[in-house]
Amino acid sequence: MKKLLAAMLLCCATTVTFAQSATPQGANPQRMERMAQQLQTRFADANTTHDGKLTRAQAEAGMPRVAQHFDEIDTQKAGYITLPQIAAFMQERGAAH
Repeated sequence: MKKLLAAMLLCCATTVTFAQSATPQGANPQRMERMAQQLQTRFADANTTHDGKLTRAQAEAGMPRVAQHFDEIDTQKAGYITLPQIAAFMQERGAAH
């Protein structure tokens, strides 16, 4: 239970940090916060095992856009991805565009 709580707190902190650091100049911070919360909610809903790790099958079922980029996000080839990895991927992609 402590591990689950710690993972959830880490995900929350990472999501908020991502939203703050990924906010482009002139962007609406409230909108970015809403988007970060939506990402967190969608991740939690897709993570049916509640272990902080999203398998390819879970991503396909609950986050199909993430599933399309699963191999790119799973840089360690662990067979699962985490919310911080998804946030980092999104941040990288946002910076590239």
